[in-house]
Amino acid sequence: MAKVLVLYYSSYGHVRQMAVAAAEGATSAGAEAHVKRVPETAPREVVEAAHFQTDTSHPEAQPDDLAAYDAIIVAVPTRYGNMASQMASFWDRTGGLWAQGKLIGKVGGAITSSASQHGGNEATLLSVHKTLLHHGLVIVGLPYSFQGQLDTSTVVGGSPYGATTIASGDGSRQPSETELDGARFQGKHIAEIATKLFG
Repeated sequence: MAKVLVLYYSSYGHVRQMAVAAAEGATSAGAEAHVKRVPETAPREVVEAAHFQTDTSHPEAQPDDLAAYDAIIVAVPTRYGNMASQMASFWDRTGGLWAQGKLIGKVGGAITSSASQHGGNEATLLSVHKTLLHHGLVIVGLPYSFQGQLDTSTVVGGSPYGATTIASGDGSRQPSETELDGARFQGKHIAEIATKLFG
């Protein structure tokens, strides 16, 4: 049974919903899936002023946790086309894992959100991919066999680089069922590949 970690940071809950959906997809493929969050690094006054959600229902990850998994899905909002600093800070603490090659050959993927359809989702996914590639992970995206990402009749996230959602500038738009299905599809796809590699 493959072990899949969905590692997320979420300011307003959109990415958390996508992370949970990815874990559901991995579980549906027979994997053991865990959802963990990275620490909040913004000052308390910023968190309070911006009304960040401070849900702690998922355990906080530590860098050494990553070595125990066959696959790692990173779910993080976009910040100017890059992963949010909270997630980047977490990965900055993984130098020991990198030095020992502890993540080489594992399966990796990325999920993100942005305020608008053209708000940097794909660039953010690629920013995650670069980090995972430096650690030697095998990148798995969201193939076009997930037809939901091809819908042009409505606002919809999704990219061959990974599942995405659109939050709107004020955070009022929640992930659609199509977008959550994309995250589930990607989680299932990653779990299936990890199972083929690791049994």
